[in-house]
Amino acid sequence: MNKRIIWTAAALFFAGLLQAQTLGQDARYCNPLPMEIGQGSASGDVSVFQWEGKYYMFCTGGGAWVSSDMLNWEYHYVAGVPVAPDVCPYNGKFYMTGNSSNVWVADNPLGPYEVLGQWKGTPDREHGWSQGFDPHIYVDENNQPYLFWPGMAISGIYSVKLDPNDLTRFVGPVTHHFSFNPAHVWERQGEQNEFTDVAWIEGPWVYKYKGTYYLQYSASGTQWRTYAEGYYKAKKVQGPYEYAPNNPLLRRTDGIVTGPAHGSMVTGPDGNIWQFYTVVLRSGGRRIGMDRVLVDKKGNLTCHVTDTPQWAPGVVKDPAKGDSGSIIVSIGKTTMSTGQGFPGEAKVASSAKPGRGPEYALDNSTATWWEPAEDDANPVLTISLSPAVDRDRVQTFQVDGARLLFGGGARRGFSGAAGSAPVYKYKIEVSMDGKDWRTALDQSGNQVPRNVLFDEIAPVECRYVRLTMLDWPKASPLSILDFSVFGRATGYSPSQVPVPTPKVMK
Repeated sequence: MNKRIIWTAAALFFAGLLQAQTLGQDARYCNPLPMEIGQGSASGDVSVFQWEGKYYMFCTGGGAWVSSDMLNWEYHYVAGVPVAPDVCPYNGKFYMTGNSSNVWVADNPLGPYEVLGQWKGTPDREHGWSQGFDPHIYVDENNQPYLFWPGMAISGIYSVKLDPNDLTRFVGPVTHHFSFNPAHVWERQGEQNEFTDVAWIEGPWVYKYKGTYYLQYSASGTQWRTYAEGYYKAKKVQGPYEYAPNNPLLRRTDGIVTGPAHGSMVTGPDGNIWQFYTVVLRSGGRRIGMDRVLVDKKGNLTCHVTDTPQWAPGVVKDPAKGDSGSIIVSIGKTTMSTGQGFPGEAKVASSAKPGRGPEYALDNSTATWWEPAEDDANPVLTISLSPAVDRDRVQTFQVDGARLLFGGGARRGFSGAAGSAPVYKYKIEVSMDGKDWRTALDQSGNQVPRNVLFDEIAPVECRYVRLTMLDWPKASPLSILDFSVFGRATGYSPSQVPVPTPKVMK
């Protein structure tokens, strides 16, 4: 049997032993999440709650997203959503707060919301209060509501009881849980957390699990890629809270998903804990991510921030086995091999503006992007997954997914009429030799407006991948922050230059 076939079969067999799930059949998600855009966009400060079998997501950017499986989210217009919205179901009503002195109420989670009133019994600035900043209402198991909020900058996190008959009214003393601690290096501001005495503590969220209250919060500020999330834990809702020994809970400064913070924890449809968080794009703008949370025997939380395809909620029983095994196989691979000399092989992209080359779509960073020429009607980007040199064996890959992250106007989010929302149409083709191509994914009929796209591809072996953009919003230039192809190595083709068989010395 051909050695390459044996090698490929063995690789796929052992990959199968690592996962009982089937690529192309079992559902996966990939961060940043491909959220639908309507008259609002999912631009961070994400708050998720469950109500009657459905999950409701509110974000800065306006509107709400609804899902029954935490995989497929449908956009709904909701008027008057503030910055950093938090919606809490309580006694048959839904209370919305945000960066405002107002509290809103509705009979339905999707509104319409009306102003209930302003906060009453408001503490002064000594208690970190500033008209309502990132407030979070938490209802304990005895149906007692509490309000948590951050003070300004280094002040930390506070809480107070709310009147069950009037959620705008504070009752009882204010509790100050903690302040910025410069010994917690990750809390400091700066791209290297270099500002030793400066921080911005924000975004509190409370989640209870097996008798322990977890109070998570964010630092160092959403303008930094070091934006991260930590947590304290306690046995009572108002503490005392102790700093967790394995902080921060979420932190990542490289790759596509950076600055994971200001989010919320929720019990998923599979019974596991899931963390939602803000993703900070280095080019500007924000998106949404989610990942599983694990709890160890000491009650400490862990959450691995991912930017590759993961099994969706409910696909795997053990949340520790969530990785689907696919990696990004396209990073840095814009240089085409010229060994086989097929027509057009050396042409990586159909066009590019100066300083906006195609390599920037494949550099695993959102700080740069590929921008084709404005007169390029159908921009094309071709990738050699195995840019081999002479005497190299040419690696082949099994491709099973792709992600597109768009910039330009969509990078800053969208606000306007639904009919002008960003709809992208495209196709992805694959080839073994760069001559014969077949379509692996056809999104020429896409009608769903999104600025992040993740597509499953029926697993296919190839060496070359070609992206062709068919249509996009013409109000601003096409810019692609990221084009990631996911998969794994499966084998190799014969060497481009025959390798002589070594002689056996007698």
